[in-house]
Order: sequence, then C-alpha cells, then structure tokens
Amino acid sequence: MIQTKLDGFDRAILRELAIDGRISVTELASRIGLTKSPAQARLRRLEAEGVITGYRALIDPHQIDAAHIAFVEIKMSDTRELALRAFNEAVRKVPEIEECHLIAGSFDYLLKVRSRDIATYRRVLAEHISSLPHVTSTSTHVVMEAVKETGAQPVF
Repeated sequence: MIQTKLDGFDRAILRELAIDGRISVTELASRIGLTKSPAQARLRRLEAEGVITGYRALIDPHQIDAAHIAFVEIKMSDTRELALRAFNEAVRKVPEIEECHLIAGSFDYLLKVRSRDIATYRRVLAEHISSLPHVTSTSTHVVMEAVKETGAQPVF
C-alpha cells in the first residue's frame, strides 16, 4: 500500500471534513484558502486515492436505543493466521460489535460492543461473542460514561 503524500492544503481539507463532512466545496475552499476549482480537484484526488474512504452520519446512540457500551477482551485458543481470519470474518457478521482490534498484550482481541442495555449485551455475549471461532475466554468492561467519542480525527 503506497501512502499518499499530503501537503498543508490536503491536511486542511481533511481537518475540515472531519469536523463537517457535509460542508460545501465553496465553504471548504474558503476555509482552507483556495478557490473552488483547486479545492474540488484536491477533494476528488483524496477520494480517488483512498485517503477519504467515505462519508457517514454521526448518530446519537441514545436516540436509537444503543447507548450501552462494553469493551470485551478476547483470548484465543489458536492465533495462527487461519484462526485469526476465521475469527475476523465471524466478527464482521455481528452487528453489535462496533469495533474489533487485534491486540499485542495479555489478550488477543479487544471488541467495542454497543447494545440497548446490559440484558441485551448478555444475550449478545452468550449467543454471538462466546461462540466466535477459537474464543477460549472473554472479560467484559462495562462503560459507565463515554467521556470522549469522536471517531477518527486527523492528528496533524
């Protein structure tokens, strides 16, 4: 994978889009100090090169009855490539699993699971997470308060 070279204008575009993905090209150009045509060309290039992979709405989880968050440590019985691939494929099929990360440490994966409440989480754990391929044990950490949840933000 070849990493795209980003200059100051590209980084400014990414910062602005991270704040407001629905900003008009005219407003974006104004904020970053370019005219509309070069700003639009840069935006299209960033999309074409895969730097910008898409746009989405940020949804208030309380409004859709999905405010309960749990982080789940997963220990695997097998960490060879074939086992990891099987686990990864199965995780992608569980809608309540919002994030899944392979971890270097005392456990193998860390999952972020979003559900309606603790009872729903317990069902997801029992029916889906515990039966994922090669899982030997789980440890759950229930979130009491989400202090900062912003999604991916540029750090430049």
